[in-house]
Amino acid sequence: MSYRGMLDAERAEMIELLRGLTGEEWETPSLCDGWRVRDVVGHLLTDTVGPMRYLAAAVKNRGSVDRLNNAIAASFADLPTSQLVDEFEHNAGRLSKYSPRLALSDLMVHQQDIRRPLGRPRTIAADRLTAVLSYPDPFAFPGKYTKGLRFTATDVTWTSGVGPEVRGPGEAIALAVVGRTAALDDLTGDGLPELRRRIS
Repeated sequence: MSYRGMLDAERAEMIELLRGLTGEEWETPSLCDGWRVRDVVGHLLTDTVGPMRYLAAAVKNRGSVDRLNNAIAASFADLPTSQLVDEFEHNAGRLSKYSPRLALSDLMVHQQDIRRPLGRPRTIAADRLTAVLSYPDPFAFPGKYTKGLRFTATDVTWTSGVGPEVRGPGEAIALAVVGRTAALDDLTGDGLPELRRRIS
């Protein structure tokens, strides 16, 4: 399947998840520090912001990526949840149109940022999981976590890197290599202590 096809499938699963959430679940803290589920969805809508609005927000937040992300997420997050879902479903944004590979990596991790705290696991299609493992979101700087380590997925055919090994489910590896501590307990191997040190 193409990256665009995989992204469409990932978006469809995300929409189905969001439409089934309770009011309490929308307010649950996600794996993203300081963000509730609704804030994560607000962040995903950043891609729909027009260039002038984005530039104005960047200037206002003095070029800080973290402050900019928080500000734009907050600008969406207080919308009614039905509107958040509608916006996500019907407005894919520029990243989805022009870089579906990057959009897939970003969306898969953020979907797990929501699912894990809510106890709503899923089986991710092998092609999608392998695609994200092979191309983690570069804006999360995965190299600072992965350099000098070998990663081996135990549920899909995928391995990468040279050095002490970190083994486990592909979903846990995909989260760990972009800095999610919640995935570390699902991993094993001689390289795990070093990965844990880097993330913490």
